[in-house]
Amino acid sequence: QVQLVESGGGLVQPGGSVRLSCATAGFAFNYYAMGWLRQAPGKEREGVSCISASDGSAYYTNSVKGRFTISRDNAKNMLYLEMNDLKPEDTAVYYCATEFTGTCVGLGPNHFGSWGQGTQVTVSS
Repeated sequence: QVQLVESGGGLVQPGGSVRLSCATAGFAFNYYAMGWLRQAPGKEREGVSCISASDGSAYYTNSVKGRFTISRDNAKNMLYLEMNDLKPEDTAVYYCATEFTGTCVGLGPNHFGSWGQGTQVTVSS
């Protein structure tokens, strides 16, 4: 059974930083691309970033490029999202998710199969 558990969210001031973690179990983590997606109040879920299984190639939605960094530790079955220079529009529930293959095909939610329960990130002064 696939298990994905996010942590690290909270309240942060604009310009601040947060590091999200996703602990995984129940599947061969090192074979799957992994992603972070988010859903803001009243908005549809959107893809934020994806990292491939093999070479660690990373992809980002335009609004977070240069500010967010996705990474993975295959030895620990962990996924991370380092978020810097946070803006109020980054406020959302953040989810980690498994891609269907080892390659990042796209950032749309339909490219991801299993999801965690999410962790709230609120950017506000």
